[in-house]
Amino acid sequence: MQTFALQRTIQIMLAVLICCSSLGAQQSHPGSRTVMDAHNCYPYFEWWSDRIDRALSAGTPLAIEQDLAWHTDPKTGRSWSVVTHGEPTDGDEPTMDKYFFERVRPIVEKALRAGNQGNWPLITLNLDFKDNRPEHLAAVLALLRKYQPWLTTSVKAREEADVQPLDLKPILVLTGEADAQQTVFYDQLQPGDRVLLFGAIHTEDKEPSSSPDALDPGKATNYRRWWNNPWKVVEAGGQPHAGDWAPAKMDRLRALVERAHANGLWIRFYTLDGATKAQLSCNGWFHDYNFGSLDAARIRWRAAIAARVDYLASDQYELVAQQIRQVMAAGKSK
Repeated sequence: MQTFALQRTIQIMLAVLICCSSLGAQQSHPGSRTVMDAHNCYPYFEWWSDRIDRALSAGTPLAIEQDLAWHTDPKTGRSWSVVTHGEPTDGDEPTMDKYFFERVRPIVEKALRAGNQGNWPLITLNLDFKDNRPEHLAAVLALLRKYQPWLTTSVKAREEADVQPLDLKPILVLTGEADAQQTVFYDQLQPGDRVLLFGAIHTEDKEPSSSPDALDPGKATNYRRWWNNPWKVVEAGGQPHAGDWAPAKMDRLRALVERAHANGLWIRFYTLDGATKAQLSCNGWFHDYNFGSLDAARIRWRAAIAARVDYLASDQYELVAQQIRQVMAAGKSK
């Protein structure tokens, strides 16, 4: 009887593990959910230091963008990575270790204690490098290794086309499309090493109005697993020139998203804002990303959610997160 009971207990535990693994895989699969992506989620000089608090208050899952530059102290010659929108830097900018990782520590440690509830990754860290100095990339990789137990990883295969499964953890790290980044973050690894962050496919030099298959010509690789897009690939001229939303535009959006998901890629669109000139000014938001009104932005938010965009970037963190929750709740009630 004891042997039977033990066998039965092991069977139940295995079933629970398989179920949790399946749930996690569903949440990490391209097209499985739309996540609010907190654009430029860091302070500018002495202003807007509450951005990461605003983003986290919107709830998980979410994405947080951190822009990184390499600062060198002219007096000592010492260099380090700082979170900033760009040069010049003065060395007083926060580091990603302090501003991001230590800030999310309570969330991550709680999640690790609880185990995967089917909602990992909870936080996507989106890195926007303002330079690709090899020493900068190496320093960031060393920092990520410090937090490796927190990170969603994969195994480097012998062939890049051999896409390995993700080992899900509370944080997923994405980076850009530069080949210099792939060299440090992937190519220099040995087969069997853990891949700690994942690059975007190449799209920078392509015509925004091109067909989806021209913009995204190939499937995801073991390193390049997402597609980062300005909104002008959907509406010519981007946000300030968008005009009225129309069925043809929705068709274009759906075609882009479907192409990404068919190729195994997450897809992100940036940056969908709807604010007054006064709101832009007092919050440090950019005119180039503004549709001109909250109503105009909301139409696009709802369209992106309906099209199953994976990462919906905006400076209006709380409102986008609220919109996603509302659409999800409405879908569950049907």
